[in-house]
Amino acid sequence: MSSGKKTNLTLKLGKSKPEEFDALVRLATDTGMFKKLEVKVLGELLRDWHTSLAKEGHICCTLKESDGTPVGFVYHAPAVMTKGTWHLYWLVVDKNAQGRGLGKRMVRYAEADARKRGGHHLLAETSGTARYASTRTFYDKVGYSVEARVRDFYAPGDDQVIYRKDLRR
Repeated sequence: MSSGKKTNLTLKLGKSKPEEFDALVRLATDTGMFKKLEVKVLGELLRDWHTSLAKEGHICCTLKESDGTPVGFVYHAPAVMTKGTWHLYWLVVDKNAQGRGLGKRMVRYAEADARKRGGHHLLAETSGTARYASTRTFYDKVGYSVEARVRDFYAPGDDQVIYRKDLRR
């Protein structure tokens, strides 16, 4: 994993290789932000992406150090049965590399990619608990606004907060 020092990073776009999936799941696990079930679903999602979801327009982008070590990834996809609505499903940055603009860099890539593919807005969801305050602050800082809040969505006292960014501006 990254030591937190500045490194030569290359934004690697395109189809991730199955042998990278364990490293991406480890990145998500090591942040300490995701529940065991969420991490399990991520592993399944990556396998499904490799076998079928990429054909449906799902995009997984891995940010790697120059030596090939993943330090983050973003996963976004068009919303089913919509025209121009996209979801930002996963945005993960190595906990030792956070605070260096890498999340913003990956979000900007997802926005540009969705826009290029006809997207007019991008939705991101997170928890409303105190534990996720830094995530909500991040979305505020990169130009997203709260579109909706579903009370007790994940569990009693754990609201779903849905952020939206208009890609036409």
